[in-house]
This record gives sequence, C-alpha cells and structure tokens, in this order.
Amino acid sequence: MSQRARTFRIGQIVPSSNVTMETEIPALFRARESVAPERFTFHSSRMRMKHVVKEELAAMDADSDRCAAELSDARVDVLGYACLVAIMSMGHGYHRASEDKLTAITKDNGAPAPVVTSAGALVGALHTMKARSITLVAPYLKPLTRTVVDYIRNEGIEVGDHKALEIPDNLDVAAHDPRALIPIVRTLDHSDADAIVLSACVQMPSLESVEIVEQELGKPVLSASIATAHQMMRALDLPAIAPGAGHLLSGAYKDAPPPSR
Repeated sequence: MSQRARTFRIGQIVPSSNVTMETEIPALFRARESVAPERFTFHSSRMRMKHVVKEELAAMDADSDRCAAELSDARVDVLGYACLVAIMSMGHGYHRASEDKLTAITKDNGAPAPVVTSAGALVGALHTMKARSITLVAPYLKPLTRTVVDYIRNEGIEVGDHKALEIPDNLDVAAHDPRALIPIVRTLDHSDADAIVLSACVQMPSLESVEIVEQELGKPVLSASIATAHQMMRALDLPAIAPGAGHLLSGAYKDAPPPSR
C-alpha cells in the first residue's frame, strides 16, 4: 500500500484588506500539487489596515505578534507575513528582525515554525536568481515606492526603471487588472535588468500575466507572491516548483538553500 503524502499547514499573516495573498499563494501551492505528492491547507490571521500609508502600516505591523501566536495555536508548519511594504517601511533590513521576532513567538508558544516575510522573500529570491539589477512595478504612492526601491538597493540589488501606480486604497490595489501590467511594463526600460518584478506587492494580482511578460521580454519575471511561495516551500525543505509561475518556480531553483535566519 502506498504511503499517504504529507499535508502541510500554511499560515499567513495578512492585512485585513488584503484579498489577493489568500488566492495567489494557494494557487501556487495547488500548482505544485499537480506535479508533487505533498498537500497543503491554508490558515490566516489578520491585521487591521485599509490604506497603504506609513502610519497605518506601522500600526498594522505592531499587530503581527498576535497573528503569529494565533497561527502557532493551529500548529502551522510555516508562516508567511503578507505585506512587503509594511516591512520595508520599518527601516533597512527589518525583515530579518521581524522574521526572528515572529519565529521566537512560535517557539515560545510550543509550536516552532519558520517565518517568511514577503519583503525578505523578494530579496532572497532575487539573490537566489543572482539578479544584480531589476525593473519593478509597484502599486504604491511615489514616496512608499521610493522606500521599496531604497530597501532593495540596500540589499545589494540595483533597481533601474520602475513605476509607481499610486493607488492608495488597498482594495483598489487588489482590483487592479493583472493584464493591465503587460502594457505598463512595456513602457519601462528593462535593457539592463536581470529580472522583472511585475508586482512588488502581494496585494496587487499579477500571476496570470507573469509568463506572458516573461515570454515577451525573454527575461525572468516574478512577483512578491511568487517569491514568497518559493521561500516558503524552501523553508519547509520542499523542492520549490509550481508550473505556470515563471522562471523562479520552474524548477531551476527548486533546491536553492532555504531562507537563513
């Protein structure tokens, strides 16, 4: 009799107005299920945030401790912090402090689990891909987009041409048509880019357009959500692969080292 495949519990710390991370992350793991035996369930805890402005982001981040404790009550196997700009707006390198703090909370609760922030995942994935320079699209207002650009640059990755869509309401970010990203990225200079970040935000959907842009530009294309899925799979010590999700999850980096603490 064949042995039953293991089921992993995926925990997500999600802004209260985020409706994309709970669709794109499960879609990526379901795609993995089509080619690998492991199965996954998904569990969320929410932090209040409606508008993508610095003050609300800081207040929201302070609530992440409670979310980590709640998800560890459910004995999840990995936690994903699903707000890139909240982490990056807290200062350079903050993803490391956040991941360490939230991981410690799960340990103190008797249910140790690795924590992946979408900010750390994007940086980590770009380093995994050896991307020295990127082109980037973000939904944020220009000041927050500059914060994201500076954060990534501080991690040793150059950000060339980039676009701020200036959408302040988080539900409007989720409603942005992912197909509209295709003509937007065409207007950007990607000649020196090693990779294209089609959505530097886990709330702005992009999954259905990633491989279209990748084929058109002939360069690796990823998003914050795809990077988060990759790093969560590696944190679980699973091969990171998901058909239809671009070069990062094509299998080229399926055995990349898991995120370091």
